Amino acid sequence: MSNSTTAAQSASSYDDIGLDALERRLQDDLQCLCYPSVNWVADVERDTPADSDVLIVGGGMCGLLVWFALRTAGIHNVRIIDQSPAGSEGPWVNYARMETLRSPKQLTGPAYGMASLTFQAWYRARFGAAQWDELDKIPRPQWMEYLRWYRQALQVPVENNVRLAHVESRGELLALTLEGAEASAITVRKLIYATGRDGIAKANIPDFVSDVDKSLWAHSSEDIDFTSLRGKRVAVVGVGASAVDNAAEALEAGASEVRHLIRRTEMPTINKMMGIGSYGFVAGYAELSDEWRWRFMQYSFATQTPSPRGSTLRVSRHENAWFHFGKSVSAVRESSGGLLIDFADGSQLETDFLILGTGFSTDPLARRELGDAAANIRLWEDAYTPPADEENADLGRFPYLAEDFSFREKQAGRTPWLKHVHCFNYGATASLGKVSGDIPGISEGARWLAKSLSARLYEEDIAIHWQHMLDYSKPELQGDEWTPSELPESSMTRKVI
Repeated sequence: MSNSTTAAQSASSYDDIGLDALERRLQDDLQCLCYPSVNWVADVERDTPADSDVLIVGGGMCGLLVWFALRTAGIHNVRIIDQSPAGSEGPWVNYARMETLRSPKQLTGPAYGMASLTFQAWYRARFGAAQWDELDKIPRPQWMEYLRWYRQALQVPVENNVRLAHVESRGELLALTLEGAEASAITVRKLIYATGRDGIAKANIPDFVSDVDKSLWAHSSEDIDFTSLRGKRVAVVGVGASAVDNAAEALEAGASEVRHLIRRTEMPTINKMMGIGSYGFVAGYAELSDEWRWRFMQYSFATQTPSPRGSTLRVSRHENAWFHFGKSVSAVRESSGGLLIDFADGSQLETDFLILGTGFSTDPLARRELGDAAANIRLWEDAYTPPADEENADLGRFPYLAEDFSFREKQAGRTPWLKHVHCFNYGATASLGKVSGDIPGISEGARWLAKSLSARLYEEDIAIHWQHMLDYSKPELQGDEWTPSELPESSMTRKVI
């Protein structure tokens, strides 16, 4: 079948209309859905009234979607901040280095049930059916373009170059310190971390580089000057997606060689989570027992998600790229020739620069603005003891969240205000599934969060809502809709003698 035939068959009313027309259609759709919903959140009279009902930390995909979900739910007094400059939120134009996204192009992602808000609608409006049919995977920079349009089309008021510096309780409110052009102090009722993959995590830096000069190594999430690696020998620890993408960047920048150092004896080839991806898993995972939730995630972690085929071929097509299996690094030290790497099997490798594709370690203590309270966040290792053959220290460090994405306390009563802090990022994976960071289930997660947060806010203000019901006095009938009348004598019941 020719491309023209395919394009004709798949043509839709979005094709080639341009983004201005798409935005007008989106606004028409929203109007038909009565968006934005009426702001129902009570203006609670407090000794210290809240400046905002909700603060969202993160203006990337997660944060934009959460803002939209809350506004759709009728929660309007919301602020959203991001520490990055406008247009650079999230990893997409920062440390993400893949050529394309892993997710299939047709997934609806953060569209929240709105066809005109999907990437597909955006792409087809710009480029038409033929190019959509020819598109394999979404180019990473183009995904960032789409998110910029998403923000613009919904008029999401992200405050850029603003960072959350400190959180503490003030009665039933949270007192926050924000840092940007100038510091400011505000109070909020709820705090949402919509901070993506590294939301409550830190770069996983192995001990073996602790004594090595920082100019000789970098983590894959850091800003790396790849042009400086031209003509140099590069070693990359790991073979996950980030490790492979960084290896490809080094090769394309002209590195003389790139060697993957892989602890596993075989290349991971199967993404096990793809085998069970369904709405049933999205909806049902959080309802499972701790035993089953742990079993699913531990197996996924143990088998490891492979790097995408395209990303791996991007590396292997270079003749000066090697994949070395069974190479567990035991030590790294500086030498006259650069770096000398010792492996557990007794072998060695000399290289000039080391890239750590070792991912992130989930750790609530990484949120330093929470202070000592971070240490009182209940973790999975506090809540569940797995069988010996299912132990996983990394999984145990994930927070053991409540059903509304909020933190639980490790020691009850010590920091009760943690129930007002919600973890809508990768840290929620173990407790609630892949609904707060990955493209396939993110809209369901946002809908879930908006519903849960609405329920909490309503319950907290229940006395006020009750009083509103008692005080409501607007009549629907004006009194002129009927005329009182008497029953006719003949129709009245007569006493039988």
